[in-house]
Amino acid sequence: MPRLALYTFGILKSPLADPAPLTQEFYDIGEAVYRKISQHPGYLAHAEAANGGRGSHFEADWGAWGEFAVPTWYGKGRTAETTALAATLSLWTGLRPAFDAIYTGLHREALNRRYDWVERTENPNYVFWWVSDGVIPTWQDGVSRLEYLHDHGAAPRAFTFHHSFAPDGTPTRTKGFGPKSDQVR
Repeated sequence: MPRLALYTFGILKSPLADPAPLTQEFYDIGEAVYRKISQHPGYLAHAEAANGGRGSHFEADWGAWGEFAVPTWYGKGRTAETTALAATLSLWTGLRPAFDAIYTGLHREALNRRYDWVERTENPNYVFWWVSDGVIPTWQDGVSRLEYLHDHGAAPRAFTFHHSFAPDGTPTRTKGFGPKSDQVR
């Protein structure tokens, strides 16, 4: 059965290593959000580094999730002291569980405050795509899908909640989004 991959990416206003209270707040909320989301029905897994501390994304061992990668539009630091990004890579059973986890509870509260921590850009900040059962998406997969979405718009290979696709490539909608908002997948 296909699984839904989700890659998110944002450029932070300050490096993760910045000792400022706002940066610490972002880090603390992020840890709490991960704990909560990992308990949500439909959540399967997310990329976790086997080693490394705050900001060491590029040096970390991500195991089956592959070498850490970022979109071409990321122009800030790549060291533990200068990295200023928020990125996630996760697997879900479907759109509805992902939607429910993202737009409710603690994650919703964090989304409401995202521009306290994350720069506003014209680039997409998340992308979905379907993977076969047993496939672990890589960071590079996520980056290439996000860049595809940026360059070409939503398609079966890279889509959003607003413009989503079923595993067979047919357009679908999550309740509350788009013209076919009565459909739920």
